[in-house]
Amino acid sequence: MQKSGGVVIPMKNVNFIFGSENIDSSPMQPFDENVCAFVSELSSALLQLPPPMLRTMSDLSALAFWSRKANLQKMKNLYSDINERIGRGLCFHIAPSNIPINFAFSYLFSLLAGNANIVRLPSKLFPQIDTFCEVFKKVVAKYPEIGKRTAFVRYPRDNEITAAFSKKADVRMIWGGDETIALVKAMPALPHCVDVSFADRYSLALISAKSVLAASATELKKLAENFYNDTYLMDQNACSSPQLILWENDNPKAREIFWHAVYDVAMQKYSLQDAVAVDKYTLLCEESISNENILQIARYDNLLYRAELKSLNPEIVFHRGKGGFFYEYALKDISELVDVMTEKYQTLTYFGVDAQALRSKFMACHVRGIDRIVPVGQAMNIDIVWDGHDLLRELSRIIRAF
Repeated sequence: MQKSGGVVIPMKNVNFIFGSENIDSSPMQPFDENVCAFVSELSSALLQLPPPMLRTMSDLSALAFWSRKANLQKMKNLYSDINERIGRGLCFHIAPSNIPINFAFSYLFSLLAGNANIVRLPSKLFPQIDTFCEVFKKVVAKYPEIGKRTAFVRYPRDNEITAAFSKKADVRMIWGGDETIALVKAMPALPHCVDVSFADRYSLALISAKSVLAASATELKKLAENFYNDTYLMDQNACSSPQLILWENDNPKAREIFWHAVYDVAMQKYSLQDAVAVDKYTLLCEESISNENILQIARYDNLLYRAELKSLNPEIVFHRGKGGFFYEYALKDISELVDVMTEKYQTLTYFGVDAQALRSKFMACHVRGIDRIVPVGQAMNIDIVWDGHDLLRELSRIIRAF
């Protein structure tokens, strides 16, 4: 047992992958020069991994690309009040269990904002996590000030440990389902503690049938590959992975062209795991029997299922696919989407659609949902503004002088 500030933590059950319980929680200014140098060097080290490894671990590659020196400077330039800001102190991160590299993004967001960090790694083991930690340990050895402000931990599902870490935190970054967020928020925290939570969200794609018909063979292949990256790479587990595909100016021929292109990419790249295959087929049977809103279902072997909906209704957010199970609907007017949109909606990917016009429409209609409108292929591109949160500002505080 270890006691810190009156909080007893059963450390014997905590596996420190990096760091220790003796963490320096003193805050720094956002985009501290030493921090930026560390993140930039970490990026370079990750990008030097063998190309086959980076290809198979595309999320790790995306992290490396995002954390480049040039991108850090670009982000810093967005904030005019950096000199007035300082980190909040110690940030405790609860990473989602099914998204391998999310924990690393969460950590870097908070580190760049000026915080010390305790990060609970996903309970599920992923090779990307091991690779990141190996590279991280080599690079951070050159930056002891960052090392002593960092701890990566694993421990069994234990509310007592989570509560103990929570009591030490000045900020809590909570990624997970609605139940997880409610549970952690109910745990006692410091009076000034700020909670930044990322709840269970729902995402969709809006595709212009006219644009699909007008696309060249090269453009169509790229569209299918981008859609694959948004969906199949994470078995549709990510909140930003589209579950529902809406068709603008619907055309049956355009649908067939698009889905056959997606199927061809999945045939080449996707490895359908046995457990996912069983869950996917079970979902197909359940939806066929119980979902009265399904007009018809088309199957492309076991790689791709398409469930066409009769109408859009608020209940759609509770119907989610996995491993290549998608819902689709021929949109008559964008108002149909506006009418059912709730705060559950996160990302809308698009092809052949005017994104600025969409955003103007949503804002004029005072929608409670949709935080991101991005091209197909960019659903997984996490950034320091996420789920409607400007994380640099939320994870730091202002010291004003008059």
